[in-house]
Amino acid sequence: MNIQKNDPRFLRISDFSYNLPESKIAIFPLKKRSHSKLLVFKNKEISGHIFAELPKLLNQNHLLIFNTTKVIQARLLFERISGSNIEILCLEPIKPFNTFEQAFGVKNSCTWKCMVGNAKRWKEEWLTMKFIHKSRLESLKAKTVNRTNDVFEINFEWENNELTFGEVLYAAGNLPLPPYLNRSANLNDATSYQTVFANEHGSVAAPTAGLHFTHSLVHKLRSNGIQSCHITLHVGAGTFKPIKSPSMLNHDMHAECIYVNRQCITDLKAAVEAGKIITPVGTTSTRTIESLYWFGNNLLNKPATISKKFSVSQWQPYEQDLEHPVKDALEAVLNWMDKNEIDVLSGQTQILIAPGYLFKLTDALITNFHQPQSTLLLLIAAFTGESWRRIYDYALSNDYRFLSYGDSSLLYNNTI
Repeated sequence: MNIQKNDPRFLRISDFSYNLPESKIAIFPLKKRSHSKLLVFKNKEISGHIFAELPKLLNQNHLLIFNTTKVIQARLLFERISGSNIEILCLEPIKPFNTFEQAFGVKNSCTWKCMVGNAKRWKEEWLTMKFIHKSRLESLKAKTVNRTNDVFEINFEWENNELTFGEVLYAAGNLPLPPYLNRSANLNDATSYQTVFANEHGSVAAPTAGLHFTHSLVHKLRSNGIQSCHITLHVGAGTFKPIKSPSMLNHDMHAECIYVNRQCITDLKAAVEAGKIITPVGTTSTRTIESLYWFGNNLLNKPATISKKFSVSQWQPYEQDLEHPVKDALEAVLNWMDKNEIDVLSGQTQILIAPGYLFKLTDALITNFHQPQSTLLLLIAAFTGESWRRIYDYALSNDYRFLSYGDSSLLYNNTI
């Protein structure tokens, strides 16, 4: 294994901390999405704006990347006979299908990877909950079939053979708001915690940078000739996973499911060739398009080792002997899709983007303000360098709202 000098394995996570008062965390969203504040970092200068000004701040040389994932009602609360609650958070399907589209259509029973709250109190073989679907009382049962560390494999069974699991979750589940909000979801969250382009069910957390967009704002961007393309990355609970080790070496980065269609990859390749400013909306979109490069680079370096499934590992960007031009890597992905008769690239990325990482496709980035000592903050530090502290100090000093329901930023790398 060739470990490069810029490898972040030995970064100290304590170096990526800052004081975040609880008063700065946005517990509820603004009534009007696009009225949030927007910090712009460009040419190493910081300026303050309103998100609704975005169409004036961008131009026809930008290509926006939107994540179309939709948050599912993944939080299930089972009450034990003793009265204590067991919370099950559905992460991703295993059986009989491991793709979200197929898994939501399953009837009778299924198995999912889950996180379980209050697991020590789960003494029964089966837990049972009642829920209402179309004015009818229904029943859902859950049983643990396997466990690896903090991830459980849970078998679900329900009595009504006409119900799909997607319908069960919609009727029985709750929206899984981030744990740092310290509150249950309300009726308003059902819409405010979804982006206006949310279309593909599968996330347990919203791609929050997209929450600032409205249909009107998207229309203005299009009217101004600003292009966009769509990817899907289903955000997993791992996005909130704390880094418990002193360095990144022993942190197991979470994997997330992605889907990218041929047209988006073609648009990205054309944007690279035209010198456009590729601007992902959110760290999820950033992780996706950067992963595309590394998958293509691996196709060029080791074509015989590539399976029919998209996959990028945690340390792959830091172990490459040869890095090919971006347009060549994207062309390799398109050729691979042609060879395998694939119109939508699907699989998982575990990529870790941290200081030392050299961005391949991302020229600018729209993102919220992230938790101290988180992998999301590491990505921001990788993109802005040491300026991340100045950016966050400015946001804290100027009453910006932080985290999922907070304000936003438009960050450029130092070459734009």
